[in-house]
Amino acid sequence: MNKKVCSFPILFALLALLIGICAVVFPASAQAAPTSTGSITVSGAVASNYDAYQIFSANVVDGDGDAKTFTDLAWASDAARDAVLPVLHSAGMPDSQTTAQEAAEWLNTDSHLTSALSAQLARSLQSSGAVPVALNAGTAAELPCGYWLIVADDDAIAQGEAGTAPIMALVGGNAVTVKPKAATPKVAKHVLEDNTAAWQKAADATVADDLYWRLSATVPAGLTTYDTYTVQFVDTMSAGLDLSKVAASIHVYVAAGADGGFDAVATGKDGRAGTKAAKGWTDITAQCATKVAADGTFIVHTGDLVAALGGADAFATGARVVAVYNAPLNSACNHGIAKGNPNEAYLRYPRSPFADQSGDAGFTSTPSDDACAYTWDLALTKRGSDGDKPLPGAVLSITDDRGRALAADGTWDAQGKATVTTGEDGRVTVSGVDSGKLEVRELKAPKGYTAFEGTRSVTVKAEGLDVDQVAAAKPKVTVSAESPLRVDAADAGKGLVELSVLNTPSNEVSRGFMPSTGDRTLVLVTALAVIGVVAIVVALVIKRGGGRHDK
Repeated sequence: MNKKVCSFPILFALLALLIGICAVVFPASAQAAPTSTGSITVSGAVASNYDAYQIFSANVVDGDGDAKTFTDLAWASDAARDAVLPVLHSAGMPDSQTTAQEAAEWLNTDSHLTSALSAQLARSLQSSGAVPVALNAGTAAELPCGYWLIVADDDAIAQGEAGTAPIMALVGGNAVTVKPKAATPKVAKHVLEDNTAAWQKAADATVADDLYWRLSATVPAGLTTYDTYTVQFVDTMSAGLDLSKVAASIHVYVAAGADGGFDAVATGKDGRAGTKAAKGWTDITAQCATKVAADGTFIVHTGDLVAALGGADAFATGARVVAVYNAPLNSACNHGIAKGNPNEAYLRYPRSPFADQSGDAGFTSTPSDDACAYTWDLALTKRGSDGDKPLPGAVLSITDDRGRALAADGTWDAQGKATVTTGEDGRVTVSGVDSGKLEVRELKAPKGYTAFEGTRSVTVKAEGLDVDQVAAAKPKVTVSAESPLRVDAADAGKGLVELSVLNTPSNEVSRGFMPSTGDRTLVLVTALAVIGVVAIVVALVIKRGGGRHDK
């Protein structure tokens, strides 16, 4: 065979720029004898396993520094030739050019070897009869000298990994190391705290009131080899959350760029999340599909994000995707701080540019992220100031900070006219309420007693909900009451505060009590009498266990 020394500095400088391999320079004369094999190592934690397809065989020797020289360029196999030539001809190489030398020279001309073209070559090789060599990341392998296309093995891509653009590598002479570069999407879960209109990792709410949750995904920049790109939010709710409003309320938005915030919609002072897309965001709800299962899991399939953003150029800068929906606390929810009502989600994303995105098999997933909702209980007992005897028959009006009144069945009357009456145990329970202020009026006292005049307030204040991770939350709840209301006791785990409604102001010191089991701590502060008004504060502090769980 007539040997010809080939030098393509532009081609390999381009390869270095596009796919992160070291620039290769080919001097006119070799300094070492050619070998039949060379060592290659794929480094990094982008993926664990790769397939290597040989396109061209060649004699390769080392030159000065990191330079390499190759001669006797030929097709590695008929299968490689048959897979590669149609792609190159379709990309613009003249049909008359068919040799390995001509193919390599065309790839070098006018920077034809782009990352998109390398992806097309990989797809063709994968569907051909070309037989790949398996490579394990971090482990050196001996391969015949020549040009190899390194492609991540879709079937071996695990959680948190991703396939990359194919890497072209020249093997021979000194050992070669290639470093795939890729970033994986991230997912985050937040809940809307209505008192501050802020998206947080934790919030509190009244049972059955609208409670908005936000799923947000960040797709990294530089994914230039994808023709289409879809993601799937997979959300799992605890039994204390109501699924019935999810499908009807969900809205999905997308914005170009991996950097930036996630305020896709505005939130009002009433804690409601709007549905009008903010500037820079596109509502893609109509292109998405939501499936809600009876076990508390629902999946949101987005449409093609590449198309939604207007094409590959916009998508190459990365993307942000937000899904907002309403899932209130229900009657089965946990009350108090010990457990809360967690909501956990993870993101499915395409394994690689070559994965089939029509079903679940073509996707891998991120670790999960969570958010949590809390609610509280207050029990009011009507008592006589003569011995704290419980008194039935007291008619009370209890209204929240939205002007709603507590009804006998435990619901809230939006007209503010409902009342409750203390039972034989003198007790009325306000179950599953948000932090804020409750106003109490005694409309009718038990027989033989006098109702207090005017309105008295009970204020529940929650702190420590605006944390970075639910696992780090140490919620603190303080409860204060105006005389003749009195805070008596609390159960930190259940979130239950016991109060008394007295006929006359009391100056007695409140009794102390012990917290419940575990690492909960509760402190009851003594009454403070100021100009005839008594303020009693209960502080509840608990460390919530648990955290994120990988799927």
